[in-house]
Amino acid sequence: MIGSGFQRARSAEAKQQREEAILEAARALGAERGIREITLTDIAAAVGMHKSALLRYFETREQIFLKITTEGWRQWSAELCSRLGALPSAAPEAVGQVFAATLAARPLFCDLLAQAPLNLERNVSIESVRAFKIVTLDEVDRIVAELRRLLGIEETQAVDVIATATSLAGALWQMATPGPHIQNLYRSDPRLAHAVVDVEPRLDRVLGSLLRGLTDR
Repeated sequence: MIGSGFQRARSAEAKQQREEAILEAARALGAERGIREITLTDIAAAVGMHKSALLRYFETREQIFLKITTEGWRQWSAELCSRLGALPSAAPEAVGQVFAATLAARPLFCDLLAQAPLNLERNVSIESVRAFKIVTLDEVDRIVAELRRLLGIEETQAVDVIATATSLAGALWQMATPGPHIQNLYRSDPRLAHAVVDVEPRLDRVLGSLLRGLTDR
């Protein structure tokens, strides 16, 4: 945490360091409590700043988390493509397992995937949205190329697979983390057992079936 004597950055390097401190605080808070629960005031307090000072670096809380989502796309895409490239075979189920494993290993990214279209893209400048979309499209293109090489599916089919994987990962993560009181309710009543979601196995099953269906056509 930056102390109460926080000073405004005077150089480009100092500004970059402050921005990274803000992003790191937002990542930690988001991972601990969930994106929906984090306010701009929370982030400012975590880095020892007043909210008005933080606004010199980012437009809104949504811009902060949208930038973190952008980073998440780059990191996930890099690991996904690396692991797909190392597969000993191109079995559709194996590809689905890699998608499921790499997404489930990134709970913060899954949370962000759900929040981005709901609110993160809605309270930022057009340029912020444009920058986010361009990075996302670039990473989607990388993954599409790997899917087409491995499975021989069409470009539109590969895009559909990625959209299904990311949107479902975001939705399943929300279902899997309803809060401690609701989780206790689900586990205490056998009739509600179906509401207890384990993200990776379900994502694995759905994506494996989808990919098998596409390659069997």
